[in-house]
Amino acid sequence: MDIGLLAFPSDITMGPAELARAAEERGFESVFYPEHSHLPNDSGPWPGGPVVPGHYAHTLDLFAALAAAAAVTSRIRLGSGICLVPQHDAIWLAKQVATIDHLSGGRFVFGIGFGWNRPELGHHGVVFADRRERTREHLAAMKALWSPDEVVSFSGRWTNVGPSQVYPKPVQQPGPPILIAAGAGPKLRAAVADYADGWAPIEGRNEIVAELPALRAAWADAGRDPAALQITVFGADPAPANLAALEAAGVQRVALGLPVAGPDKILAAMDRYAALLA
Repeated sequence: MDIGLLAFPSDITMGPAELARAAEERGFESVFYPEHSHLPNDSGPWPGGPVVPGHYAHTLDLFAALAAAAAVTSRIRLGSGICLVPQHDAIWLAKQVATIDHLSGGRFVFGIGFGWNRPELGHHGVVFADRRERTREHLAAMKALWSPDEVVSFSGRWTNVGPSQVYPKPVQQPGPPILIAAGAGPKLRAAVADYADGWAPIEGRNEIVAELPALRAAWADAGRDPAALQITVFGADPAPANLAALEAAGVQRVALGLPVAGPDKILAAMDRYAALLA
């Protein structure tokens, strides 16, 4: 099982380039960065507790952070953990994802989410009830634009692109792996089996091991290759017994959470986690 890291890139913590370089030097497989455009004062309810952490307001632009990390690394995989797809313009997002995959030499992992923050979604003009279907269509549009064809197009409810030339193309074809970070249940299973490559649950908010058989069944029922389903666990408990249980359940990657802090505390946490790599 691969071991990666999950870290908030922000203006109050270690920079994303320095963090990614330190992670690569220590032998971690991946580093994932999340995003929020802003933190409305009436945000909530937060899935992780009664109060939204204040550092959510300090998050850097996701793709700028990933570009900085790509520029100073050569091996480590770089991921969005997560990208709030419905809050983006699908055409620009397709270019941003393809650009990161191009610049990194095919090292990008596209972790996505539907969004939980109603005011944040609303400020982007997204109706909360539409966020799942909007995400599905955005991904369909992006995949169409990533096609190796010289001329591409797409027609949908929220995105329409007439015959156009769209570059760069992702190094990974038909595109970077797409992992949905959402709560367990029938809606999650249907979405993963329909248009994604796997699930990226947050440990502590999901009964991960219990959900996996139903997810695998939905995946198989959709005619997907059983060996192709990818499972990454964000914020995994680093206790060796827990990691062993996740690996035994078929989890391929964990992303261990780093503190929102300065370099000393982040590097100390990395060094503790690095002992698990052996």
